[in-house]
Amino acid sequence: MFVIDDDPSVRIGIGRLLRTAGYNVRMFSNANEFIGSLNTGESGCLILDVSMPGTLIGELVAEISQISNTIPIIVITADDDKETRKAAQRINAVGFFRKPVDGTALLDAINWVFRSINGED
Repeated sequence: MFVIDDDPSVRIGIGRLLRTAGYNVRMFSNANEFIGSLNTGESGCLILDVSMPGTLIGELVAEISQISNTIPIIVITADDDKETRKAAQRINAVGFFRKPVDGTALLDAINWVFRSINGED
């Protein structure tokens, strides 16, 4: 599991939630940190704040796909507007959540993602 959010309180909160649910979590404050740490062929699920300053989401997704094609993206955002939803659709996000994120719903989405990857759905 990967979490990219520039807000430390959100990163910490989501990290705690995911660790409590048994996931190994790596957290990043920006997209560059994430890309720099990603290993070729690595898989997982990315929880991404699409409204971070200086982040070009399309470029991030292109870089991820060059490294790994098995990292589905769940979008979280404080900006639940038409443009943000369109950005999530353009990157083929598998989930979209407005902050503050409902922890149970997020875990349900993550579990669905992993079941789908493993061919269980």
